[in-house]
Amino acid sequence: MLPGLCVSLRPLFNSSKSLARGKPAAFGHEIVKRRFRLTAERVSLENKNVLDLGCGNGSQTCEFMNAGCRIAAVDIGFENLAVLAKHLRDDERRAIIPVQYDGLHLPFAGDSIELVISYEVLEHVQDEAATLREIYRVLKPGGEFILSVPNKGWIFETHGARLPLLPWNRVPFFSYLPHRIHRRFAKARIYRKRDIINLLIAHSFEILSAPYITAPMDVVKNARLKRLLRGTLFRGDTTRWTFLATAILVHARRR
Repeated sequence: MLPGLCVSLRPLFNSSKSLARGKPAAFGHEIVKRRFRLTAERVSLENKNVLDLGCGNGSQTCEFMNAGCRIAAVDIGFENLAVLAKHLRDDERRAIIPVQYDGLHLPFAGDSIELVISYEVLEHVQDEAATLREIYRVLKPGGEFILSVPNKGWIFETHGARLPLLPWNRVPFFSYLPHRIHRRFAKARIYRKRDIINLLIAHSFEILSAPYITAPMDVVKNARLKRLLRGTLFRGDTTRWTFLATAILVHARRR
């Protein structure tokens, strides 16, 4: 068991009508491999106590299986954690512990976690500030925080939108609309790089790096086209061009 993990877990609640639950990435998708590589390049994982906040079905968590760390895989959805549990062998349960929480209070002691990872989660939470305060609380002083959020510069709305008369919700350039309009119809928040950096700084995090994550092309069905795109426009894990990036990865540290 990870140090600081409370044995009494609170029930699930705190849903929001305005924000949709995220759809977990599939096991083996390029995006989960890409996030792991970018994380492993930035932090030492060996013997670390890691909290994967909003782990979903565990497809991302399992990429860290052989990295030498101990992970609390935290999610509000019992059904997601059940999927993760089915993927874990008995010997792997010592490295990854599924934990359900209420969406408000992380069931960990303060100053107990060395690294928090959270990919495509912050845009779905009901209260960004409260979530960041909880992450700051459980991190040890100097502890690191790596997260990714959807990039407003990508031409497609990655989480979809509730648009009248349009059954297809990933309309090109919808994400480019002003925030006040986007918030009215979008299923999740979206961020410019300066938005997420300023938000973290306001909550006392120090920013170490913030690259754009290249679009992984996981949704492209044609295998030949997918290989072509990954080998040309979307080659590499990061890009300097915002319109080629589905997400922003931020590496931060508790001051």
